[in-house]
Amino acid sequence: MQASPIRIPTVSNDTDWDFCFHLSQQTRILAHQQTDELYPATGSGESEEDTKAKEEKTTDCMSLPKEKLAQSQKKIAQLIKGKMNTQANKELIRCAILSRIIFGEEHWKCAQALACLAYGYLTLRGLPAQAKKHAESAKNTLLTWKGKTTSDKERKEILEALVMLYYTLGVAWLLQNHGREAYFNLQKAERNMMELKELYRRGVCGLQVSEKDLTIALGRASLAIHRLNLALAYFEKAIGNVIAAKGDRTLDLVSLYQEIAQMEQLRRNHDQAIQYLQQAHSICVSLFTEVSPQTAEASALLAKAYAMSGEIQHRDAVEIYFIKSISAYQTTLGPEDCETLTTIEEFCKWLVQNGEKREAYRLLKASLKSQVISYGDCSERMAETFYNMGRICFAKGELRKAIQLLRKCLMIQILLYGSEHSKSRDTKNLLTLLQR
Repeated sequence: MQASPIRIPTVSNDTDWDFCFHLSQQTRILAHQQTDELYPATGSGESEEDTKAKEEKTTDCMSLPKEKLAQSQKKIAQLIKGKMNTQANKELIRCAILSRIIFGEEHWKCAQALACLAYGYLTLRGLPAQAKKHAESAKNTLLTWKGKTTSDKERKEILEALVMLYYTLGVAWLLQNHGREAYFNLQKAERNMMELKELYRRGVCGLQVSEKDLTIALGRASLAIHRLNLALAYFEKAIGNVIAAKGDRTLDLVSLYQEIAQMEQLRRNHDQAIQYLQQAHSICVSLFTEVSPQTAEASALLAKAYAMSGEIQHRDAVEIYFIKSISAYQTTLGPEDCETLTTIEEFCKWLVQNGEKREAYRLLKASLKSQVISYGDCSERMAETFYNMGRICFAKGELRKAIQLLRKCLMIQILLYGSEHSKSRDTKNLLTLLQR
């Protein structure tokens, strides 16, 4: 399956940052106003008592942004729990600006807040450009403090922030299809996580970025740079870690088994791919029952894996799992749902390839009404269906019916693409051939 393309906005149009910066400017101004009221300028003749009182009052004034920072940090967790991602991201922006007011721009806590903000842009908003921008702005400060701090507590927090920062950079690069840069940054995240483990001489837990997340990201980055064996090793490690932590029937394993199966298919190791997908299917059945969207998806993937093997003994399995998938989708999501119609189309293609043209035609014809409801009369999907039905009729020798269907297809294609588009020309050429 192809992932949907990610829209990458320009960094300059960061309206959330501007909005929260304006609010935090008000906090900064209010803090300064209170300071001025507490100790107006009186010249150089201050006593020691006056100076001490002034310092105490300055501390009191800074309590306002500190309180606001604590409130924002508490609020973030609540918003994320409530899946209010945009609002949570705004609070992360507020935390970054308040940290700059309280600690100063060159302090590691300010850089830590920026690393959290970068991670938020990546995981809450899916905006890799903004994520990279804020991660890069925090990197040098964190590395400087890492080298000079003597406190184990500070070192722990800085290392945690660096793991998050390099993970964010790595995944952001990966989303933008830059595998080499992604792998390079994720390796740095892995090294900082190893330092954390050495610092505590045991496994680290409670991190924003888990070891499982990092291992999976490294596997995906390895695949992006065509290091297939390394990618498999990372995914096998991730699967082992999940089983050790949560058992062998956890939902976390489903997506891992499905991804590692795709890698085995790239190696043409179809039997191993089928085994992984059988495990994913079994977990879905036990967690969601046989009739569920999750099990329907697992069945469709298993059907396609059996089909990819090309083995004659797997033909029955292909048919069984496609039918199970379509039935589960129709029951749970409805006959007009995109997943239902896509699975029917994939099954029909396989049926045609294996000489089952009559059954393929029957299924496509039965799905026409649902396609009109879902996609409209003049959609690309309708044109494709008419084209496929026309080719099936042509292969069966039913020329009159084939011509009728291909004319419908051509009419839609001309409306969608114009008469000179390659798809329109191909259909027109086929019609000309049939009408001779």
